[in-house]
Amino acid sequence: MNAASGPPESSLATDTDNAGRLSRAVHRLVPAPGSRLGRLVDRVQPSEFRSAVHHEKVTARLGVWLGVAFLLCFVTGLLSHLIQKPPSWFGWPSSPVGLYRVTQGVHVLAGIAAVPLLFAKLWSVYPKLFARPLVRSLPHALERLSILVLSGAAFFELATGLFNVAQNYPWGFYFLGAHYAVAWVAAGSVLLHVAVKLPVIRRGLTRLGPEPPAEGVLSRRSFLRTTYLASGVALVATAGATVPLLRDVSPLSWRSGRGPQGLPVNRTARAARVTADPAWRLELVTRHGTTRLSLAQLADLPQRTAELPIACVEGWSQTATWTGVPIADLVDLAGAPAGSAVRVTSLERRGAYRVSTLPGTHTRDPLTLLALRLNGETLALDHGFPCRIIAPSRPGVLQTKWVHRLEVL
Repeated sequence: MNAASGPPESSLATDTDNAGRLSRAVHRLVPAPGSRLGRLVDRVQPSEFRSAVHHEKVTARLGVWLGVAFLLCFVTGLLSHLIQKPPSWFGWPSSPVGLYRVTQGVHVLAGIAAVPLLFAKLWSVYPKLFARPLVRSLPHALERLSILVLSGAAFFELATGLFNVAQNYPWGFYFLGAHYAVAWVAAGSVLLHVAVKLPVIRRGLTRLGPEPPAEGVLSRRSFLRTTYLASGVALVATAGATVPLLRDVSPLSWRSGRGPQGLPVNRTARAARVTADPAWRLELVTRHGTTRLSLAQLADLPQRTAELPIACVEGWSQTATWTGVPIADLVDLAGAPAGSAVRVTSLERRGAYRVSTLPGTHTRDPLTLLALRLNGETLALDHGFPCRIIAPSRPGVLQTKWVHRLEVL
């Protein structure tokens, strides 16, 4: 058969079958013409929504700021994930001491600011849900599917993130893994959405110009200013959890200043099933053997006092005064090379973070301490008595409490 004879019959049959499947799928999505919902959709069309808040110029501007918030969330969230579960190629500096405090604070606050922006953007575009036909073609179906995925991923990330801030987990899945995986879905959906809508975005970002006559309470500018104000209020109301200067004006800031010795506690000794043991000894392990040190022997070693923040993944952070033995001195005492990594094991028997690893950049830093005292007092049991790790620029979940064993790697 030559080229002029056309495609084979099997190919035509396949194309017909695919078109038939798409048609049947579309019909299942479209309300029946005689149904109550079908009559409602027939009467309500995008042209019926004349409010200025549904204009593409409003949608484009909200989309830009929402994109900025999502980008900040994604980048800082990726950093936090890499710090907690570092691949071999990744390194995180120990200075400046408040670096993780800043990145994780930005992560949580950008997510909070995104909530009003997301709802406002969805409000500006929801009339398009009534456009008929609901699906015009396969590319149009894919575009709508991408928007559905993007909306679902965005809601999932913001909702689970807010629940994590409150340390409330009413679901059965592992938060960290799910939040990280869906973040990639959201990022891919955003890129696809921007690529598809780029001409509309460019057109929408031109000057707002004079307001055309339109029905509705709010003009474009009023709607945008109200949305930006709502995001700003949400930021100020919660930023005190990580920004000390705003602590007194942030009524919704969480955790700061509360807890024993003036420092919040995420996981108590009771929850970890840890009790004070007079016979406790620190095990300092190298390939040459194990050295055991009592609390009194640790207190007799040279001590260092440092002002360091503890910054948790939930977004709160607070600076405190810590006193203890530099990890670098313990590495030297064990006869290991400076900058050796150290595996830290807690007395806690269960928990995803009962074992952590201090990389060489932190064990070399003289501010990384095996802390014995907090704000001039012996560590409270809830803060890790008899000793705990405190290191600069490190997530709170990796500042291991109730330390039992240090293994020089």
